[in-house]
Amino acid sequence: MYASHGSCTPHIKRQKKRKKRKGKEREEKKKKRKKEEKKKEKRKEKKKEGKER
Repeated sequence: MYASHGSCTPHIKRQKKRKKRKGKEREEKKKKRKKEEKKKEKRKEKKKEGKER
């Protein structure tokens, strides 16, 4: 066992870091997904305009 200083044993520190990193990755994925959706919508609008002309 580790000598615990507060609740900061090495494995807990690692877990916290991992959690933070995963959170950031999740946020980035959300942003990417939103961008992709916007691109798709724009494409659909362009197709509609093309059909109307």
